[in-house]
Amino acid sequence: MKKITLFFTLLFSLSIFAQEFTTPDTGVNWTLEDLMEESEGIVEFSDDIYTIKQEIMVSEMDTLTFNPGENIQIDEDILITVSGTWLSIGEEENLIKINATDSLTPYEGFRLQDDALIHIDYTSLKNGGGLRVITPNFTLTNSILEYNTAEGVNSSGTVNISNGSPLIENNRFYKNDLSAVASGANVDAAPKIINNYIEANSQEVNNRPQINLGSSGVENIEIIGNEIIGDRDLTSIGGISIANLMGGQLNAIVEDNIIRDNRYGINVQGAGNAYVEIIDNIIEDNDTEGNPALGGSGVSMTSGSSSQVVVLTGNEIRRNLWGITVINEATANLGDDEDNPGNNIFSENGNGGEIYALYNNTPNTIMAKNNCWIEGEESTLEEVAEVIFDQEDDDSLGEVIYDPINCGVMGLPSFEKDAITMFPNPATNQLNFESAVELQQISIFDVNGKKVREISNFANSIDLNLESGIYFVQFLGENGQLTKKLIVK
Repeated sequence: MKKITLFFTLLFSLSIFAQEFTTPDTGVNWTLEDLMEESEGIVEFSDDIYTIKQEIMVSEMDTLTFNPGENIQIDEDILITVSGTWLSIGEEENLIKINATDSLTPYEGFRLQDDALIHIDYTSLKNGGGLRVITPNFTLTNSILEYNTAEGVNSSGTVNISNGSPLIENNRFYKNDLSAVASGANVDAAPKIINNYIEANSQEVNNRPQINLGSSGVENIEIIGNEIIGDRDLTSIGGISIANLMGGQLNAIVEDNIIRDNRYGINVQGAGNAYVEIIDNIIEDNDTEGNPALGGSGVSMTSGSSSQVVVLTGNEIRRNLWGITVINEATANLGDDEDNPGNNIFSENGNGGEIYALYNNTPNTIMAKNNCWIEGEESTLEEVAEVIFDQEDDDSLGEVIYDPINCGVMGLPSFEKDAITMFPNPATNQLNFESAVELQQISIFDVNGKKVREISNFANSIDLNLESGIYFVQFLGENGQLTKKLIVK
């Protein structure tokens, strides 16, 4: 008889554990107070804390609302599933706080279904399984996500995106077990990840980057204005990885981020069919693993196809184990005579006692004009050749075209190329120009990067007195610069 009693007790316990409440799909807005009144045991309230005791499923027509200042705890392994609408909208001085009842026994997290409408603002989410974002109708703004677990609803990211272009802006991600933001390898998703502070994530699965995204589809992934800081005690945490390893289209803009103290800075990887712009980022000290065979690039790109194209403009790349590495068939453009002004800065990227600003490990020619390869000096072409690995070092590799070099006005943005016109070109003894911006100085460089003229007093023309050949004219203003190619007959 005792055995029978024990058996029924076990069944009863399992039944209680599996309890859930499903909203009736009648178009009603449910608050925590409403859930308390609906049925005993769904939500309890004590000492100004709401405790969610059962799993909740929000039906398609219904809304779940958390209000400013609410302090919410969720019991162990509880999952909240939303097919309708979830609004968790706090205030800057009155956050909504969502936490586990016990930090040692985290809740499962939130599963946000196909067509759900989700808006999370000024909300703190801690010690749970994160946000499984299947819906494209998702915004996460001004919120805090800390200490979330790898044991919950997600397996790869604290916020795991499945499709669409959800907005993730002005949030703090800190010491979560998984990547801060991730998307699946077999889905197209193009999140907008803007102005977030991201530090020391991937604590549990630390061979992953803090932002880990797959293919985008036709939309652009946007990673803009974030600060992405690693944890130097966990040597395998990467910065940003964007990869279409399973095919699909990849379009991305990575701009104006600070990426520091990770295993690597930015990694672009995949099967080709990719166009990625990396613009005006500060990428420093990404060397935590210390083994150059396993990473440490400020920017690395790898592809089996030359249809992977990465354009780099205006980045500051310092003290990584490698500056930029280009591998297999990937194609990089660091500056050309057309649309990319270059203006990347390199300093002290190296390993084994050697400096590697750029390592071209492909058969492809890389255009890399108008960059500063050794910060703080106007280097000669011979000095620059020492920090670039290409065909000159291994004749099976492609050439890097790095002439002319430019260290004079790094850090200034480029004027639009139509802001200044110069004529005639080819020229003989005189060069005329018209400028829509105020200019302070004009410098002329020969094809070896040597400055041959510097003019501070001018009207709309300058006398050349130069030998026949190709030169580069650099126009400098207070708020920018522009370099144009000049042919002297």
